[in-house]
Amino acid sequence: MFAELLTSEQLTILGQIIFIDLVLAGDNAIIIGMVASKFPAEQRKKIIFWGIGGAVILRIILTLLTAYLLQITGLRLLGGILLLYIVYKLYTDVIKVNKKEEDIKVDNSNFLKAIWTILLADFTMSLDNVLGVAGAAGDHYGLLVFGLALSIVLMATAANLISRWIQEYKWIAWAGLLAILIVAIELIYTDIKILFL
Repeated sequence: MFAELLTSEQLTILGQIIFIDLVLAGDNAIIIGMVASKFPAEQRKKIIFWGIGGAVILRIILTLLTAYLLQITGLRLLGGILLLYIVYKLYTDVIKVNKKEEDIKVDNSNFLKAIWTILLADFTMSLDNVLGVAGAAGDHYGLLVFGLALSIVLMATAANLISRWIQEYKWIAWAGLLAILIVAIELIYTDIKILFL
């Protein structure tokens, strides 16, 4: 019944959004869990709450901004190039299984520093997710909202499960990378067509 409500183009976009979210949404929660694990149990819950809350707010703001900015000619080209870089980074970090834990230094002496570390990580990792989902959704704002909601749900509830799936079933990571690559090429082609053809 759900498939009857969507066109084949929208179903394709929906599939891209789901794979992008599966590959990218887990990062934020993994970082939050890593930072929180350095603290006593009573502070851990607060760090997880504020970390996920901050990530949700950042993701909503970035989604609104990105959806608007991708309508401007020239910025889709830049967005596509940035996504190509993200594909490369994900290939080296996820497919080649480099541990991200080594890149993050946590100061466990200060609660506010821990929250700040999480928010900085949230910003950089929310940007790639939002750019991928907004690029895939295009003018389909309902699908953009769905992608935002799905990424928040995945980040808040299923990050550890997703990271295990990606390690166990490499095809999920490859499918996510392919979806992001397709979005990047479409963004770049759209602006090249407008600017140069």
